[in-house]
Parts: sequence; structure tokens; C-alpha cells
Amino acid sequence: MRTAFGESFDVPDGYLNSASVGIPPVRVTEAVLESVRRWGSGRCSPPEFDAPVATARAAFAELVGVGADRVAIGTAVSQLLGPIAAAVPDGARVVVAEGEFTSVSFPFAVQAGRGVTVTEAPPARLVEAAAEADVVAVSVVQSADGRVADLDGLREVRETHGTLVVLDVTQAAGWLPLSLAWADVVAGGGYKWLLAPRGTAWMALRPEVEAVPHLAGWYASEDPWKGVYGLPPNLASDARAFDVSPAWTCQVGAAGTLPWLAGLDMAAVHSHCAGLADALRMAVGMAPTGSAIVSVGAPGAIDRLTTAGVAASARAGGARLAFGLYNTADDLDRAVDALV
Repeated sequence: MRTAFGESFDVPDGYLNSASVGIPPVRVTEAVLESVRRWGSGRCSPPEFDAPVATARAAFAELVGVGADRVAIGTAVSQLLGPIAAAVPDGARVVVAEGEFTSVSFPFAVQAGRGVTVTEAPPARLVEAAAEADVVAVSVVQSADGRVADLDGLREVRETHGTLVVLDVTQAAGWLPLSLAWADVVAGGGYKWLLAPRGTAWMALRPEVEAVPHLAGWYASEDPWKGVYGLPPNLASDARAFDVSPAWTCQVGAAGTLPWLAGLDMAAVHSHCAGLADALRMAVGMAPTGSAIVSVGAPGAIDRLTTAGVAASARAGGARLAFGLYNTADDLDRAVDALV
């Protein structure tokens, strides 16, 4: 058991895998377990989950710098981006980062039958390529190696060229300070750095984004509890029109972690996480980058880390290590000892 930023975590020594699965505070685990126990004993009532849904929605909005009325809920990033990709015009030119996570690129790539083209650009040329595209879709922090996108450059492209900017914050929100009200679409999954259960995701939309909520169901209604039968569809007038029916118990967990994260000094969280990651980079002869995710390409790195009791992931030919807010100098030393 360890403590960090005012919370207790049951994180094992050497756990450097938050980029795959984030570990929640102990109190959040208990809240989810209690929700499951209530379900298992027939004591839960569906409307009681509206409060955690609203709480998590508002906290995600705060984490990315928008109003809660701009945020839709879902269970996965690709699910939320599907209607956005389906709304781009026939023949639209979409650019993504080379090696982009497929939950970002696939929703657009499957629109090829309408003449939509998706081009991969080297990260260093992404802003340049975006200036010549109709849409740019990119992770704020790349999953494979932790590279941070040039957000200032993308914002300028949007303002100058009108390119639709779609951002995935799954590997960024929770450790990187974000202010993304300028972006057209901001989506993120909850089970990594937001330390929520898998089955939680959110998407922030600028009001002028035009898309059809193809996945609309009862929870997308203006009043969900009055919209479960009949037509016409009286959808919500804000981003809730894109809501997908929530995974209830998962939202209980999200309501425990996201408001806590939103209340932290995110600059301090970033300094802690990226500071540990940069210390590892320097120990193995790499330049610091300010990202909490490190990819080490040395031969046998993942095997050496595993033998040393370090939990990391094999990604894109390297060993990916992710330093969360609950990680310590002891975790760093264990990784360095295994790699150097």
C-alpha cells in the first residue's frame, strides 16, 4: 500500500504500466465493489446512477477545459468517434500521425467507401500535413512512445486553415495539464490515466460540429427517463444527444476518480510523473521530453524489466514504461537497475 496526492493505492512495487491500466485509489475500488454488491443483492435502482454519470461528466469537462454541456459519455473512444467520422464530407482528406492508435484512425479509415482518404504523416510533419487536410485526428500523447503533439501548432492550423481538429486525450488526461476548448472534438477513455474502470469514455464537442448521433438510444433523450418509449426522438439539445447508455458500475468508479484528479494541481502531477520518466530517459542515455511515457528500444528490455519485477508493456518494438502519480523513486530505481 502506498499514498500519493492524498489518496491510498494498492499498487505493487515496480508497477509502471498505467498507460495500459491505471490503478484507482483504494476508496474507489471499495465504492465499485459496494455498487456490485448492491446489484448482486437486488438493492440497486437504475436512476441512482444518474448522479455518478453527471459527476464524472462534469469532471472530464474540467480536466479538458470545457463546459459539461459539451460532453457526451460512452464506453470507448472509437465508439464516440464513429459518428464524427461518419459526418465528414465525401472525399474528405484526413491526416493522422504515423503509427497512430487505431481507435483514432480506424473510424475515419472505414469511411473509404465514400472517398474519404486517411494519410499517415510523420509526427514531426503532422502540423504541416494538417494544414493541407480537412481533418486531423491525433492523440495528444502517443500510446507507443509518449510523444506529445504540437497542440499550439494544431490550434494555429485550425484557426488559419479551418481544419477540423480531433484529439484523443486517453494517454494525456490525468497527468498533463490540458486546456482544449479550442479543439473541435476531444475524446478520451477512462481506464488508463483517469484511473477509472474500463467501459468509461467521454467526448467533448464544440457546438458547431455537425454530426448525426447514430448511436442514439434512450439515454440520449432530453429527459432519459421519459424517453424510453415511442417516437419522435426527443434528443438532448446539447452534447448529451451523443450519449451512449452508461455502464453503471463503471461510472461509479469514474465518479470517484475524475473529480479528485480535476481538483489536483495538474502542473504538480505533471512534474512528478514526467520528472520520474525523464530521470529514466537520462539514465539510459535518452534526452528528456517532459512526457510520462517512455519507450526503451534496447534489445531484451522488456524481458529484463519483467525479470526485475517491473510491470511494463511491449509496444511498437520497445519496452513502454509509464510513470503515474502513485509511482516513486523506488520504482524508477528498479527500472534503471534492470536496464542499465
